[in-house]
Amino acid sequence: MPKYSIVAPIYNESENLPELFRRVREVMESTGKTWELVLVDDGSTDGSTDLMRELAEEDPRVRPVIFARNFGHQIAVTAGMDYSRGDAVVIIDADLQDPPEVILDMIAKWREGYEVVYAVRAEREGESWFKLLTAATFYRLIQRITDVDIPLDTGDFRLLDRKVVDVMGQMRERHRFLRGMSSWVGFKSVGVEYQRSERFAGETKYPLRKMLKFASDAITSFSYFPLQVATYIGFAAAGFSSLAIPVVIALRLAGSRAFFGQASTLIAVLFLGGVQLISLGILGEYIGRLYDEAKGRPLYVVRDAPEREE
Repeated sequence: MPKYSIVAPIYNESENLPELFRRVREVMESTGKTWELVLVDDGSTDGSTDLMRELAEEDPRVRPVIFARNFGHQIAVTAGMDYSRGDAVVIIDADLQDPPEVILDMIAKWREGYEVVYAVRAEREGESWFKLLTAATFYRLIQRITDVDIPLDTGDFRLLDRKVVDVMGQMRERHRFLRGMSSWVGFKSVGVEYQRSERFAGETKYPLRKMLKFASDAITSFSYFPLQVATYIGFAAAGFSSLAIPVVIALRLAGSRAFFGQASTLIAVLFLGGVQLISLGILGEYIGRLYDEAKGRPLYVVRDAPEREE
């Protein structure tokens, strides 16, 4: 069995795959231990699938897992963890923004007895001010509204001990936020700082639309705060109405024409209707996730993969 497993989700990363393999191989061979590279093809259409198979023929330590279609980044990482065999499992993106060389720092901490070693982004190259601002806001928001202590400025780039991987493997929810899940399970954790690089080649696979969905999955998976917000807004609206009623009555009795006509009524109705629709939408998000879980479908479907260790 390999000592270390490197898991990399792949979606249209044909330009990055050769360099990823070269750098991972260089880093892991320097450890003097056995290792494997688990590449999970998440429905690529740019030739990444064939390239993964070629790398596997060139080096048997490369283990490609081919999805039947695109299931998403977090599901692909989960599949890689499912098929990994190492005593320690490292999750890394294929775009090389997370330098493979940092793995050596993670391994050093793991050998000291830490079971979760997460990489902290001290600097981020090649990212717009908008991406930096929204990322910083998201990490701080998720930390404040959840009961789980999720480290700031961390992604999925991390090393997990085998016992952590086995526990997370039992958590089969569909809307996954892996960095939150690895914090939720506990275990002894530590961070290592690194400088995040620019993407080596290709385009980002996380545009704004996907980032918003990812943030929604993270919040609804680990917090009831949106439901509480709807309740707070309801109480605030009811309290405001209770205060407004005697004021309006007094003004009408005094002969004021400030609240005559339909405009004020229409504004109040639209405001309360908007609050109700927002509250229903928040409830719908949680109910939709319950519906997805109730169907009991598998997280992913594999077209081709090596034998999975039980």
